[in-house]
Amino acid sequence: MPVYLLGTLDTKGREIGWIRDRFRTAGVACTVVDAGCAGEPSCSPDITADQVFAAGGTSLSDMRQRGDRGLAIRHAAAGVSGLVLEAHRQGLVDGVLAVGGSAGTTIGTAAMRPLPLDVPKVMVSTMASGQTRPYVAGRNIFLLNSVVDIAGVNRISRTVLSQAVDAMVGMVKSSTGAIGQPKEDQPKEDRPLIAATMFGVTTPCVMHAQSLLEAAGYEVLVFHATGNGGEAMEGLIRDGLIAGVLDITTTELADELVGGTLSAGPDRLTAAADNGVPQVISAGALDMVNFGPKSTVPEKFNGRTFYEHNASVTLMRTTMDECQRLGEEIGRKATRSTGPVSILFPSLGVSAIDVDGQPFDNWAARMAIWAGLQSTCGSNVQLELLQHRINDKEFAAAAANRLLQMLHQKNSGLSES
Repeated sequence: MPVYLLGTLDTKGREIGWIRDRFRTAGVACTVVDAGCAGEPSCSPDITADQVFAAGGTSLSDMRQRGDRGLAIRHAAAGVSGLVLEAHRQGLVDGVLAVGGSAGTTIGTAAMRPLPLDVPKVMVSTMASGQTRPYVAGRNIFLLNSVVDIAGVNRISRTVLSQAVDAMVGMVKSSTGAIGQPKEDQPKEDRPLIAATMFGVTTPCVMHAQSLLEAAGYEVLVFHATGNGGEAMEGLIRDGLIAGVLDITTTELADELVGGTLSAGPDRLTAAADNGVPQVISAGALDMVNFGPKSTVPEKFNGRTFYEHNASVTLMRTTMDECQRLGEEIGRKATRSTGPVSILFPSLGVSAIDVDGQPFDNWAARMAIWAGLQSTCGSNVQLELLQHRINDKEFAAAAANRLLQMLHQKNSGLSES
């Protein structure tokens, strides 16, 4: 199977041709995809720009006539993504390597993000040293800083491009195999995976629950609920790799609602629901919205309650109205579940600093979350209020045992059918 090599061959054709030749020397097959629009390719593609833009719902000639670079990039990204994903479905993709500036990185990573974890993805980019989350999202994309602009093969770019090729060759020729397949250096039968979400202020809960789930024969993947963590978890659930979800820490919803820095986007808390994966949900760290240093907090929040977690992180207490809206959102998203779902609510505190004597302790705000949950949860949601703090061992055990019960019932049902 080949490595798909992506680029705009009207501007990066020399580099793409050089990389293709390096792959051939290494004995790796290569499919070159041209996503260029403005000029003629300086390297012969296997998949032409005409094919790419047709797959993106338009034509190369139309894009040239319009002269709208942003529109062309969007159509190219859609076309390349669709073509690569279809090739992967047919078992024709060993890996994906792309090179480019901001446009090439947008196009290349659009093709990489839909691919599963076991497909190697390397993006050589001038954008790799800045804000990379829009390109990577929650996927395992290897970004390699090009150091110089990708404008010819010189002693600097040659070194970087060689490293990219060598990395890809190493990955596609390795013996790691696909996710879930036996490997020589791993157990022949991997344990089923549980995804859990954790924050510093919910760590004791998740760690105790993790120990109980592992003792029951599961492997627990813990995701740091910092936006990228929740996004990564949602992606793995959609990939079909996760048996159950312990979504203790839903704080990313608060950042999305209020405008904090750690949002995981509007699709957070939807993958398990859409895919019928058993999930236990709680309200971990919904008492806070995250910002950087206090000087970076927007002026519109003047007068709110803040807690300086450290010099780089400022936490803002959510209001009663925000808490109710968060409860309503969790209830709505849980209700759309096609599989078993339970929500456990810790009435004595949703984080380590939302308990008696701590700076975010606010009974009324906590109960506003509960009111929101009650108003939107459907009959399919097992909703329960527990007189515990979220980090109490009793609460952690209740959450872990509830998920184990769901998994046992689902597995028993499958075995009986």
